[in-house]
Amino acid sequence: MIEATSCGGVVIFRGKILVLYKSYRNRYEGWVLPKGTVEDGEEYDQTALREVREETGARAQIIQYIGKSQYSFNVPQNTVEKVVHWYLMRGESYYSKPQREEFFVDSGFYKFHEAYHLLKFSNEKMILEKAYNDYLELKRQNKWG
Repeated sequence: MIEATSCGGVVIFRGKILVLYKSYRNRYEGWVLPKGTVEDGEEYDQTALREVREETGARAQIIQYIGKSQYSFNVPQNTVEKVVHWYLMRGESYYSKPQREEFFVDSGFYKFHEAYHLLKFSNEKMILEKAYNDYLELKRQNKWG
């Protein structure tokens, strides 16, 4: 078994959520939230910000930690157990540009119900739901900015 840790962000700008479409050599296709692997010496929040920036080109700031998701998948001769730490982020604009080197072919900001239905994985849908509810509560309290 291989253990892996990633970090990512639910980026919200003016109520809309940033998602990416990945198309990997016709073997994997689907909409996801930006996330990636922690590099040596990096804090989880730094990883989340770096990965959002690398995968989407978007600038954002962390508002708060949302939680983690866990899942496993198979690679040749092994199983990867992955933990992803998620952060709620406030985007600076609607700008996004998908990172082609990582097989992202589209990106954009979508209304909550659109982003929720676009997302491929149920664990990311659950993280999105928590993040969006936190966002709505922060807005209600005039703490979103």
